[in-house]
Amino acid sequence: MSIDAEAIINGFVSHAMSLGVFERVNQHEPKNSPDNGLTAAIWLDAISPARRSGLASTTARLEFNIRLYQNMMREPQDSIDPLLIAAVDKLFTAYSGDFELGGTVAYIDLLGITGTPLQGQAGYINVDGKLMRVFTISAPVVVNDAWPQVA
Repeated sequence: MSIDAEAIINGFVSHAMSLGVFERVNQHEPKNSPDNGLTAAIWLDAISPARRSGLASTTARLEFNIRLYQNMMREPQDSIDPLLIAAVDKLFTAYSGDFELGGTVAYIDLLGITGTPLQGQAGYINVDGKLMRVFTISAPVVVNDAWPQVA
C-alpha cells in the first residue's frame, strides 16, 4: 500500500506529450518564463483521505495542477484563447478516455465523487517578468488503499 507519485505524474506527462500541442511539458511549476509556444506544467497541489475510504485502509485523493502557459504578447492575439481551449479539450478527452492513467490510479475523479471534479480556470500570471495567459486544470485522482489503518 502506497502512492506511486512518479507513475501518476508520468501518466499526466504522457497524456500531455502524446497530444502534439505542447512545446514542452514540465513536471514542476516553471521559474522562468516559457517561450512563445504552448507549455504545460504539472505538479501536486493537495493530498487528503478520500471520503469513500474503508475501515481497513484509507483511500487517497491527490489533486494535481496542470497549467497551460501561453505568452500574452503572442501574435495573433485573437488565437491565444482558441489555442488554449483546444489544448484543454484534448486533455479532457484524454483523461475521459483513460481515467485510470494507465492503471496507476483507481480513477481520475472526472465528476467529483470524492470532492471537486476535474475542472479548469483561465487567468493571467506574471512569470519572470512576462505576462502569461494561463489555464489551470485541477485534476483529482483517487488511489485505493493508500494507507493501512491499524489500531
